[in-house]
Parts: sequence; structure tokens; C-alpha cells
Amino acid sequence: MGRPLPHALSERIGAIDALDAPAKAIAKQIRNLLPDGGGVKDVVSGTWIGHALHPLLTDVPIGAWTSATLLDLFGGRASRPAAQRLIGVGLAAAGPTAWTGWSDWADTEPDDDQVRRLGIVHAIANGSAAALYGASFAARRRGAHTAGVLLGLAGAGAMGAGGWLGGDLAFARGVGVNETAFVEAPADWTPVLDASMLVENRPAHAIVGDLEVVIVKRNGSIHALADRCAHRGGMLHEGELDGDCIACPLHGTRFRLADGAIQRGPSAYPQPVYEARVNDGRVEIRSPA
Repeated sequence: MGRPLPHALSERIGAIDALDAPAKAIAKQIRNLLPDGGGVKDVVSGTWIGHALHPLLTDVPIGAWTSATLLDLFGGRASRPAAQRLIGVGLAAAGPTAWTGWSDWADTEPDDDQVRRLGIVHAIANGSAAALYGASFAARRRGAHTAGVLLGLAGAGAMGAGGWLGGDLAFARGVGVNETAFVEAPADWTPVLDASMLVENRPAHAIVGDLEVVIVKRNGSIHALADRCAHRGGMLHEGELDGDCIACPLHGTRFRLADGAIQRGPSAYPQPVYEARVNDGRVEIRSPA
């Protein structure tokens, strides 16, 4: 069986390098508007709910606009006021939904060309859907019901395209997912590093099987965490210590050394931690009991 057509189409979109210049400029502006370091950035990133906020919010405009379109097609004259109100609900939710998506997308810079390009097309499709539903809402308010329905149907088409690209970004390319979701540590004590290589307050990098680990000696204790940041895959051993936390070098999330808890976002996911000890001159780790 050959490659599915939708996948091939997303690959084609991801290969359009003409999208790079405007996408990079927009991403830079978004990062300037939503700088790392807590506050609004943590809110839109979903740090406070434990996973990305954007997928949750998309349910509101998609659900409201889909329901309005179904009422237009099958609800009859009596459903017209309800369809108009549903379009209004979707429009009210579109702004916050877009900002959370912009924030997630901007954090994928600068490394992933395909995600950059697919993300900007995803945003254009969703923006077009919002504009068309906005025009539909305006037409209905002035009594042009047929025009409102046609504009709504066009908006539904743009929304479907945007939703497909959003699914591709999230599920095929892992934007917004926990980068450590499938990381497994050894169940038994396993040596990963010579203890002589540890320097107080200096992160050290170790590999055991497919697992990359950051080891930190601080105040006489040894801490071990997954090295790949749960947020966007930055390597924590390249970051710096901030008190009893380690900072990701990409977006500055602070994870507590003791338990991997988030002290400051934008990551929405805590960092996996492992038990660590020194035995016979070697640092050993294992998964938590």
C-alpha cells in the first residue's frame, strides 16, 4: 500500500520553503509578545493544567461552528437564531484559541522546517475560517440568511482543512506532546557514569541504552532526570542550574532537581526523575520504586 494521499499532501506543504521568511518573522514577533519566563506564557502554554491548552480550546470554535452548520442544513427556519448564536460563540473563542496555537508553534523554532511551514498554513486556514464565519455572522444579523449560510459552509471547509493540518502537527509531528512520554528507565540499578566525572553544580550527560540522562551533584546529593526536556526536546545538560532547579536551554523551563516538578514554564509536563546512587565508584540509576 502506498503513502496515504493526506500524508503526501502534508509533505508537499512542508516542502514549500517560500513560507520560511514570513513564518520566521511571525514566530519572532510572537516570542517577543509572549516571552519565556512565566506569567502569560505559562497560561497560554497550559503549564497550569498539565498539558497543552490549545487542543482543549479548539473544541469550542470547532464544536460551535460545526453545530451551526448542521443547524443550517437540517434545523429549518426555527433553528436560525440558535445557529447565529453558535457562530458568535465560536468567534468569541477563536482569539484565545489562536493565541495558544501561535505560542505552541513559535516554540518549535528554529529547528523544524516542516513544522514551521505546516503551522503557518494551519493558521491561515483557521484564520480564513474565522473570517468567513465572521462574515456569515454579519450577514445573518442584517437579514441575509442565504448569504450567511453559504459563507458558513465556506468557513466549514476552511475549518476542516485547518483541523486536518492541526491533527498532522500534533499526532504525526508531535507538536505539543510530552517529549518524554515513552521514555523508560532501567528497573534495576544500572551504572551510567564514573562518579569521578561529577563536579558539584555542573550538569553531566550520560546514556544508558536509549535513555539519555542528566546527572547533577548538588549539596552532596545526586539527582538524575531525563535529559530530553518534556516541552520541546532541549537537552537539559546544556542548561544551567538555578538554585535547586535546572533550566532548559531552549525555552527556560525550570524543573526541580529533586522531583522534576515545574517551577516555571512554559513546559506543561514535569520532567521524569530517577533514583540515583554511587556504588563502587560508579553512578547508578533506576526507575523510581
